[in-house]
Amino acid sequence: MSPLLLYLSLLLSLITTIISFHHRRRHVISGPPTYPLIGCIISFYKNRRRLLDWYTALLSQSPTNTIVITRLGARRTIVTANPSNVEYILKTNFPNYPKGKPFTDILGDFLGYGIFNVDGDAWRAQRKLVSHEFTARSLKEFFITTLEEEVEKELVPMMESLAETEKAVDLQELLRRLTFNMVCRVSLGVERCCLDPKELGSEKELKEAVGEVHKAVSEMIAIKKEVMGNNNGDDQDLLSRLIAAGYEEVEIRDIVISLIMAGRDTTSAAMTWLFWLLSCHRGMESAVVEEATRAATRMEGLEDMKLLKACLCESMRLYPPVVWDSKHAVVDDLLPDNTPVRAGDRVTYFPYGMGRMEGLWGEDWFEFRPERWFVDNEEKSCELKRVCPYKYPIFQAGPRVCLGKEMAFVQMTYVVASILRRFEIRPVSQKRPVYVPLLTAHMAGGLNVVVKRRCQNKTETS
Repeated sequence: MSPLLLYLSLLLSLITTIISFHHRRRHVISGPPTYPLIGCIISFYKNRRRLLDWYTALLSQSPTNTIVITRLGARRTIVTANPSNVEYILKTNFPNYPKGKPFTDILGDFLGYGIFNVDGDAWRAQRKLVSHEFTARSLKEFFITTLEEEVEKELVPMMESLAETEKAVDLQELLRRLTFNMVCRVSLGVERCCLDPKELGSEKELKEAVGEVHKAVSEMIAIKKEVMGNNNGDDQDLLSRLIAAGYEEVEIRDIVISLIMAGRDTTSAAMTWLFWLLSCHRGMESAVVEEATRAATRMEGLEDMKLLKACLCESMRLYPPVVWDSKHAVVDDLLPDNTPVRAGDRVTYFPYGMGRMEGLWGEDWFEFRPERWFVDNEEKSCELKRVCPYKYPIFQAGPRVCLGKEMAFVQMTYVVASILRRFEIRPVSQKRPVYVPLLTAHMAGGLNVVVKRRCQNKTETS
């Protein structure tokens, strides 16, 4: 080949490469510094102890609020805080974004084939059954009766005792045991633990003893079947309903364990962060106390506690019980913001980061402002906004939206109002708590507080 032809060939190749590069750049979403072969492993390693804030910063800098993470030895991951993408993943193209084998394999030993760990036909069948039971009037009434009993007969007396001594107690653990009792009674029809802090168990023990958990639930199923066979049982709990529906023992066990794990940690974490936030905003706390006192914490008065619900929503915006949720693409796709998705990619929507996007919540996104949840941004309007679930996917959205969302709000509202109306909750430490993003998020080290009886005539200012 002549030198001229060689030169022209190289020039053409260079031009083609540049054009191809710019074409790809139009579809490449922002992300951390990335290099051939190793990807972003250097910056990932540097930020491994602050992934939440690192991802949030990268997302806020991205024009589409979406980033792509590629690193050596890991699956290509798309992280998004874009509501259009979230809606597309959770609803519009739902079939292409199941949890996927990479996720189900991790939790398979513990959750088995429970509703939170399956896809496809198995998920649809369980969803249909559980959805029917969750909407049953009798289960709702049983839930409310159980909640009232747990709060009035167990929690309040415990708080009274703590107020007598003014000894510090881990409020997060106390609330976790309450929610554990609740979900066990409603799901299994049994009482598994008490609320006395000195008898609290270990989270580590629960995670490590998978076989013991399976064995314990299987024994409960056997006992329940025997009781039902003698026609002496109360079929209000979910376990009785699942048995009556004819499900196999392993399927029932996995469904029940999934529901216990979901109900145990999420609402307790949400309430813990709210108590801490209210302790930092005494004026708002006083307003919530006034609202709760007017309603006298009656079940029929829960609907009137609009400010408390706004506080819960605002607390979960800043500190969501579930930090992120990942799906795995079945086939190649293109998200609404033109992010290309490859088959097998992990596609993650990020509630923690979404709650910190200025474009979604304004320049004051970092402030705890329950007023933002009211129409016209005014508490006195007394009308809560209807916020798009894909902008605020705390309870997921679309076909897999949380079935227990309504019950969760009832439980949190009733418990928080019952406590605040009677007691002052004051953190022992003035340090800002650390948010830990595990499968369900929690407050590192718990929330040690001192409980005091509330003086109704006492007013506090922020």
